[in-house]
Amino acid sequence: MSERYGRLEGPRWEFDEWDERYPARLRDTPAHPDRLYVLGNPDALRAQSVSIVGARKATPYGIACAELSARCAASVGVAVVSGAAMGCDQASQAEALRQGCVVSAVLGTGADVAYPRSSQGLLERIVATGGAVVSLQPWGSAPTRWSFVRRNAVIAGLSEALVICEAGMPSGTFSTAQDASDAGREILVFPGSIFSPNSTGSNYLIANNPDAIPVWDRTCLEVAYSRIFGRLRRPEAPAKGGAGCPEDLSPLDRRLLEALRASPSCPGELASSLAVDLVVLMRSLGSLEVAGRVARLRDGRYSLTESELHAQKTYDARRKP
Repeated sequence: MSERYGRLEGPRWEFDEWDERYPARLRDTPAHPDRLYVLGNPDALRAQSVSIVGARKATPYGIACAELSARCAASVGVAVVSGAAMGCDQASQAEALRQGCVVSAVLGTGADVAYPRSSQGLLERIVATGGAVVSLQPWGSAPTRWSFVRRNAVIAGLSEALVICEAGMPSGTFSTAQDASDAGREILVFPGSIFSPNSTGSNYLIANNPDAIPVWDRTCLEVAYSRIFGRLRRPEAPAKGGAGCPEDLSPLDRRLLEALRASPSCPGELASSLAVDLVVLMRSLGSLEVAGRVARLRDGRYSLTESELHAQKTYDARRKP
């Protein structure tokens, strides 16, 4: 086994499309595989579930959307399916496990191969908690480009709905969305800022795929889940404290958080739009970063953190001004 991969242990199953253990939802899709290799609990593949996917190089916004999608799945009592890739996939599956969901992972390697190696702990927890790791490839198979394209169709086919948290262009998420459309699945897409390249693909899907339904806030997602799965949401305990609390914020801090809520931005753009000296602005960004409210992205832009995004209040159309 290469140092790039890890080895997974657990109960092994193999079955073809005519086996009673083969998921009926997947069998009914046009691109279903002839045989599945499953590590863990094969019954997990037949549970009511939602598939959650998105960018590997996800921003805090994409991670927050993935975590929110998993929390809402837990609130209606359905399982979560994803691909265990870095970014949105791992974020959704890790949050689903924290919420007590049954989780399945569809790999582009053999079902006993942890790739990337960073996914090994997550995959081991999935198996240990009654979930399943599934593959189209024989045991021990290394990753190939075509195997990931084929597994996308399985991710889409195993669930009643597909949620796309964040996608740039080009994006492998497009093939998953097409597979979901071909299989007659619901497609829920989180839109993003028109100024964020990380959301270009998501916005394109909303504009051009007639099956794509935009998700504009948590209530929208909860209503969609309840409609799709025929289940009512379980109430959650109210959050206490944490990011999003307004205390000890200067007027500039508040303006910065509001600007970054609209879109990730670089310091120069923020200084210009807010008419603030760059040195003063960097001090404010530094204090907000230490407080865990903003984070610096790889490309130099700043964004609200996942916890800050989760704490944001969205507009409620039912509330009268």
